[in-house]
Amino acid sequence: MSDEAVLAATREWLEKAVIGLNLCPFAKAVYVKNQVRLVVSQARHADDLLEELDRELDLLVATPAEETDTTLLIHPSLFEDFLDFNDFLEIAEGVVDEHELEGVIQLASFHPQFQFEGTEPDDIGNFTNRAPFAILHLLREDSVERAVEAFPEADAIFDANIKTLEKLGHAGWDALLGKP
Repeated sequence: MSDEAVLAATREWLEKAVIGLNLCPFAKAVYVKNQVRLVVSQARHADDLLEELDRELDLLVATPAEETDTTLLIHPSLFEDFLDFNDFLEIAEGVVDEHELEGVIQLASFHPQFQFEGTEPDDIGNFTNRAPFAILHLLREDSVERAVEAFPEADAIFDANIKTLEKLGHAGWDALLGKP
């Protein structure tokens, strides 16, 4: 799949699901200001992706938040299996620690088969973190803190998302993203 097709699918998911359903009330502000960096990785091995993560962490920290507030490192094919991706996340967190960025940058993750612990694969709640591809989301901790301060009921976001997705249902999710 071309980088352009990956970016188009990711933008569609961001615009229709994440922002359109308000799954992340903080996303729209940075997205409309073009402060979200979208990077498609064509790494063939996890080690190559870790090197890209190194570079993206360095770049994000060196760039003013007004220019790039957050980065989505998208991998369209390396981690087709969610459990493999989930295992990789532990290593990716170690890279953040190696850069001494704990408390500065946090990672969030999205995957086409994302599944919260203790849920069934088809539980609609899992769709809050389902994306068209495996994605490492690099977030600035200070931006997260400012967003949470501006949204006093941040703890209620997850529950609100579950209710939104329950109302939408699987058929509504598929229709939203143009799936048959």
